[in-house]
Amino acid sequence: MKRILIIDDDIHIGDMLEEALTKEGYSAIRAYSGTEALYVLSEQHVDLVLLDLMLPGLNGEEVLARIKRTPVIVISAKVDVDDKVKILLGGAVDYVTKPFHVKELLARIAVQFRDTGKRSLISNLTFEEILFDIEQQIVHVGDDTIHLTRTESAILKLLMQNPTQVIPKSILLDRISEDTPDCTESSLKMHVSNLRKKLREIGGKDYIEAVWGIGFKMRTE
Repeated sequence: MKRILIIDDDIHIGDMLEEALTKEGYSAIRAYSGTEALYVLSEQHVDLVLLDLMLPGLNGEEVLARIKRTPVIVISAKVDVDDKVKILLGGAVDYVTKPFHVKELLARIAVQFRDTGKRSLISNLTFEEILFDIEQQIVHVGDDTIHLTRTESAILKLLMQNPTQVIPKSILLDRISEDTPDCTESSLKMHVSNLRKKLREIGGKDYIEAVWGIGFKMRTE
């Protein structure tokens, strides 16, 4: 059963959404403020978020910026095109303007789950003996599981997504900076070195090579 988090301080709208979602076979969870929503997300797995922008405490934009890897449909009374563009570029997968038709919202939710299902078909990355389970964020080398830090995982994922390309240091830092704020230009070399060491200790060889003066890539013979 798909779990949907409703983040809205309007009791009437929240009740209406919860009833509609339950009738469609979803499990609905409620949060009435931005702070409460972040707490719920830290404690429970949800498959999709319905987010109002006008919230007590942290507003919807602040909450959206902190939600990673979970699709968010914004439901808001703001109708200005610039507001919609800002929210969509800020990470929302869809924007529904209040007042809205429940049937339309349910259709948009169904589309998101359909598209998520398609994306989940490509949930693994492979390179020689390395298997990266994207959904579980677990890396296997042969029959062994390798324990990586968040930063090391982000670096390996990007390199494996582009196995034949040299990824410049600046691009690498830019692409992983959102999820790994601890990785800086001065510490990148250390993170890559630790990652290479962990892979080498299990796989018995170097899987990543440094291209002097440019960046890093997966080592191909």
